[in-house]
Amino acid sequence: MMENLGLLMQGFAVALEPHNMVLMMVGIILGVLIGVLPGLGGANGIAILLPLTFSMSPVSAVIMLSCIYWGALFGGAITSILFNIPGEPWSVATTFDGYPMAQQGKAGEALTAAFTSSFVGAFVAVVMITFVAPIVAGFALRFGPPEFFAVMFLSFAAFVGMGRGSPLKTVMAMMLGFLLAAVGMDTMTGQLRMTFGQTEMIRGFDFLVAVIGLFGISEILSSIEDGLRFKGQKARIDMQVVLRTWKELPKHWVISLRSSLVGCWMGITPAGATPASFMSYGIARRMSKHGRDFGKGRIEGVVAPETAAHAAGTSALLPMLTLGVPGSPTAAVLLGGLIMWGLQPGPMLFVEQKDFVWGLIASMYLGNVAGLLIVLVAVPWFAAILRVPFSIIAALILVVCAIGAYTVSNAEFDIVLMLVFGVIGYVLKKLDYPLAPLVLALVLGDRTEEAFRQSLLISQGDLSIFFHNWLSGGIMAAGIMLLAWPLIASIWPRRSQPAVA
Repeated sequence: MMENLGLLMQGFAVALEPHNMVLMMVGIILGVLIGVLPGLGGANGIAILLPLTFSMSPVSAVIMLSCIYWGALFGGAITSILFNIPGEPWSVATTFDGYPMAQQGKAGEALTAAFTSSFVGAFVAVVMITFVAPIVAGFALRFGPPEFFAVMFLSFAAFVGMGRGSPLKTVMAMMLGFLLAAVGMDTMTGQLRMTFGQTEMIRGFDFLVAVIGLFGISEILSSIEDGLRFKGQKARIDMQVVLRTWKELPKHWVISLRSSLVGCWMGITPAGATPASFMSYGIARRMSKHGRDFGKGRIEGVVAPETAAHAAGTSALLPMLTLGVPGSPTAAVLLGGLIMWGLQPGPMLFVEQKDFVWGLIASMYLGNVAGLLIVLVAVPWFAAILRVPFSIIAALILVVCAIGAYTVSNAEFDIVLMLVFGVIGYVLKKLDYPLAPLVLALVLGDRTEEAFRQSLLISQGDLSIFFHNWLSGGIMAAGIMLLAWPLIASIWPRRSQPAVA
């Protein structure tokens, strides 16, 4: 441990060089802008800006790119809370309570809670990377297709078992998500499925396009039905909001710690930040005394998903550095950058390129702190956006949504899909069907199906492969328990009540 601390201090000396500090600030500001734009995302933003780093040293380049990543993580919460439009896939769960808080005039509190929780989750993950990288990397090697499927199954089961709505409607929404995820080219056989002869459908339905429509466009349609709220909402624009929220957040330290652990686990395995945010939100709602109020503007509903998502997003860099296996799309882009700079991620990277590795880890600490300070200072400005009359802001939101949908694949057809998903989202809201299970199934459907089919190929069709060791078997058992929980909960009270004569 002392050796790691000494190397970390050397890393800070590298990261604190003036030109690296400037690149750090530039990266964070660019990242926040990328996170705010729906459809662009951290991975796409880093991929677009990667050529700018070719003339830099590997250390400076990766510091700038990683800080773009931190900025995008922070920025994704802004549109989720203010306009109910997730800037990033993992920000979907933040909309459940963040947007109702903004509607109640608590946008500043919601933004402060989101940014601070993001910092906490990322900080816990960076500390873990610093001290337990070799141990955790060895554990990650034990995850094969059965274990991946078990984790996905647990994520879906958590929605059924911990949901506050009708379990039947939750399952139906989830099935619709799986159906939409199956459209396009089968990744394992190369065959086309449900494209109906349309070449545009070969790519399938991109998750971000669907999310922009389901949340952003449907929200505009709902507002039109309400009579186009022409009055801007109240928004406090002073730093007192930040300080007041900071006083309240320590009360929720258990949620922060639990969500950090869930996020780190999901990031390393690597299941990803999106299921981590959904799972942490579901656990927080189930464990809270105020679970019935979740979805109506509870600050815990912002703390849980943001902490978990950022812990997962940060810890996903660990298997990339130690094993050369990227744990997220953004980590995959960074991996490509490392290879282009002549660096080979893996165990030997910690031996042969100590300055680079520990400079990167030190920049994670500094970038996280700098990102928090920048976005917290800007909270009053973000919150003040809500004072703009909705009749003006609605048109801007529609334009931003269209740009975001087009940016995903540079296809005009995606704008049409966005509008179609907007109508679907509006109808589902009116029928009281939850959107979250649909979204989760849409984003994880391909990966879940692939892990399931690979597992069956390995076992030659034997389903017992999902219980062949304690790891996958334990996760599957937990998922089955959650899946059956609504049925158990409905039967148990009846049995406990005395018979009426």
